[in-house]
Amino acid sequence: MSDMKKPEEPKDPLLLDHEADGIRELDNNLPRWWVWLFYICILQAVGYMLYYHVFNAGPLQAAEYQIETEEGEKVKLAAQAKFESSLATLQPSTDPEILGRGQQSYELNCAPCHRSDGGGLVGPNLCDDFWIHGSSFADNLNIIINGFPVKGMLAWKESMQPAEIYAVASYIQKFRGTSPPNPKPPENTDQPEQPNEFE
Repeated sequence: MSDMKKPEEPKDPLLLDHEADGIRELDNNLPRWWVWLFYICILQAVGYMLYYHVFNAGPLQAAEYQIETEEGEKVKLAAQAKFESSLATLQPSTDPEILGRGQQSYELNCAPCHRSDGGGLVGPNLCDDFWIHGSSFADNLNIIINGFPVKGMLAWKESMQPAEIYAVASYIQKFRGTSPPNPKPPENTDQPEQPNEFE
């Protein structure tokens, strides 16, 4: 019996000699659209480098961030100024949605000092009529906006938007005339009691 070699199968020109775990590597050309996209990306990178780093024709990311921050601060200050100029004409909201947002903000930011029921803790009692810095709605808005650092009250205009401040002040008005358990004693008894004008 003569040894007969099995004829070799014709080699696929696209198959490479590289093999791993029985998997042969195929030398296939990339799609033309992918190749052109790759070239375009290279050209864009070169253009970006020339525009920003060689010719300095545009601001870099840090400078652009600074510009946008300054523009945002201008918008914020304008909105705050417009809001503060209208304080005397504002009335507490009775809209349940606004009051709900005000409650959320109050529970998060104000309750640690004034208690959830407004009875006062570190901060004064919000349920009686002996309010330290004025009892009108405009007074309440003003003290939330500008704070009273000597007494530990923060200026919330730094972290609250005007709509949120308005919502919190509207929610606080609901405490007037309520009777929470163990309230903090009145702190402005040398002044005549101020009626709640919004009841």
